[in-house]
Amino acid sequence: MKASGSWRAFFALIRDTRPSKLLIASALSLSIVSTIVGLIVPMFTKNLVDGFSLTSIGTMQVVMLVAVFLAQALTSALSTYLLARIGQGVVAKLRDRLWRKLLILPVSYFDRHPTGETVSRMTNDTGVVKGLISEHLTGFATGIISIIGSLIILLSMDWKMTLILLAAVPLLLSFMVPLGRKMHKVSKGLQDETAHFAGVLSGVLSEMRLVKASGSESREYEEGFKGIRKLFRFGLQEGGVSALIGPAVSFTMMMLLIIIIGYGGVRVTSGEMTAGGLVAFILYLFQIMFPVSQLGTFFTQMQKAVGATERINETLRAEEEDFNSGKELARIGEQAITAENLVYGYGEDEPVIQGIDFTLPPGKVTAVVGPSGGGKTTLFSLLERYYSPSGGSIRIGGEPIGAYSLKSWRSRIGYVSQESPLMAGTIRENITYGVEREVSDEELKRVAAMAYADRFIEEFPHGYDTEVGERGIKLSGGQRQRIGIARALMRDPELLLLDEATSSLDSKSEAVVQEALGNLMAGRTTVVIAHRLSTVVDADQILFIEKGRITGRGTHAELLRSHALYREFAEHQLKQAAGRDENEDMGGQEGQEGQEGR
Repeated sequence: MKASGSWRAFFALIRDTRPSKLLIASALSLSIVSTIVGLIVPMFTKNLVDGFSLTSIGTMQVVMLVAVFLAQALTSALSTYLLARIGQGVVAKLRDRLWRKLLILPVSYFDRHPTGETVSRMTNDTGVVKGLISEHLTGFATGIISIIGSLIILLSMDWKMTLILLAAVPLLLSFMVPLGRKMHKVSKGLQDETAHFAGVLSGVLSEMRLVKASGSESREYEEGFKGIRKLFRFGLQEGGVSALIGPAVSFTMMMLLIIIIGYGGVRVTSGEMTAGGLVAFILYLFQIMFPVSQLGTFFTQMQKAVGATERINETLRAEEEDFNSGKELARIGEQAITAENLVYGYGEDEPVIQGIDFTLPPGKVTAVVGPSGGGKTTLFSLLERYYSPSGGSIRIGGEPIGAYSLKSWRSRIGYVSQESPLMAGTIRENITYGVEREVSDEELKRVAAMAYADRFIEEFPHGYDTEVGERGIKLSGGQRQRIGIARALMRDPELLLLDEATSSLDSKSEAVVQEALGNLMAGRTTVVIAHRLSTVVDADQILFIEKGRITGRGTHAELLRSHALYREFAEHQLKQAAGRDENEDMGGQEGQEGQEGR
């Protein structure tokens, strides 16, 4: 993207936030007033120097001078505040737009973009835009006005000396333009590395228990240190460019000042200029020098903001989910869900799902088993419409599920995963998560009782208002699962998806959760991914998936007779169950012996 195009993209992004035109006009008007007032001071000084005497300084002149300074200070302060308010308003609307966008992006977007990188777009990149508007736009606006106003007055005072002043413009541009391009490149790299570093931090800090349990502190330190070094190098490059811009502008201006003083002194000696005129000229030169320095800073920050804009626009342009288009699905009811020649793959690799067909009978339990990596979880994602199949279709009652709105389709689905995710908040908020209607205490307690969660909840001092911590860390695995089941019960789903819902639990917790799942599955079309035989043995049908294909289907007894790999799977599970029971018996015996010893 060319620089001019990038600048247009930046201004288009700001325009889309619809900042108050009244506030912008007021801020700019005050800036103009402040600058014009400042332009009066050198002329007042000229008259004072040319006709200086103690008797010429009257009370009125002193009062007017003080009034001028106060007016300039007041208008400058108001202008700065209004621009800060505009900047805060712009970034708030920009973050609101980004947040709204992120929530309607498909799951595939988050598969490709790390969480930390996305958070960086919301915080760091929008902060760069805010800084430009709030901190540097004032200097840009007043600087332009001050430079133009000063040049007009200087031309009227002495056009020959003003032409000498203007000769510095090509010199300034000769190094400002390439330095600006360099800053744009450095800023983009810095923002990308900042986003990557935020992703590393987010991933490590969210899994700190795994880091410590694995003794991987040194490894993660090295990974983090690499990011810190890269940020350091980008920071040095940025500092180097900034270090060149400031001194270059100052050097040019100081050389001009020396030339003006020398040439002006000659003109004063020859009588072509008064001493007061030379003083005024120098003061106006300062009113050009300082704004030029501010403009240099502004263009440096502008390059950063342009880089941030490109990243923000990438997110805003990403394809989003359409929740509301399509027909309304009133009920799944007695309709079967069928898949016909279903195909799906992540990218250009071999498809994970390769032409499978199946039917989910209404109100029945279908278990999906098979080796890891066979496509079981991908199948769930297709049922939930996180992804669209690249071939074939999923239908309900003969109608493709894509014909129904996402909102109505997903509202019919209840999902319980292997580690039911919880949001930071209370137990009440997690059970009612996603439920838009008002939920009574009686209904809350009823679904908690059906999930066998009411007893442990009521043992907490704050009951249903107990905070669960980040990702539910304050609860045990079994407790989190039962909260997840209660949440699914609260939704009253017609299609239930259970993704290895008991595989990570001990036998005691599994027994309780299985009873809760029994309450949840009653009368619902259910699809179960399971590794444990106890979960699937009573299923109405079992689908055995290998390498994205269904290689066996039927009941447990039918597959034991006809499918060698399923038979091996069942025998392996029976051995594991026997070993687990033996361990529990040993544990119980040791506990009894210990009690007798005491």
